[in-house]
Amino acid sequence: MLHNQREIGRRRRQERVRKKVWGTDALPRVCVYRSLKHIYAQVISDESGVTLASVSTLSPGLKGKLKKTKGRDAAKQVGQALALLCREKQITRVIFDRNGFLFHGRVKALAEAAREGGLKF
Repeated sequence: MLHNQREIGRRRRQERVRKKVWGTDALPRVCVYRSLKHIYAQVISDESGVTLASVSTLSPGLKGKLKKTKGRDAAKQVGQALALLCREKQITRVIFDRNGFLFHGRVKALAEAAREGGLKF
């Protein structure tokens, strides 16, 4: 059970967004999770129930490159790596799921970097 008001608010926003956002095989969903130290992004097909691609600050390709795992710079690196991975799998269009987090700071930096890398939201 959630006791923290911040978590309760995030859970409500998450449910509200998830009513409208649904990933298909043709148009998968990019789900972002932001913790205090790391940021994670997954490309998910809800139709099949499969994760098509995932990248985080803990990924082997990024772990050595990053000076710090938190901050906008790390989020930009994750966004660029996600766009590169999606291009390899012929995924060009996706739906962005902010997962109840505000579209601000690290979440916004990840989304903008993925757009610059070639993903279309």
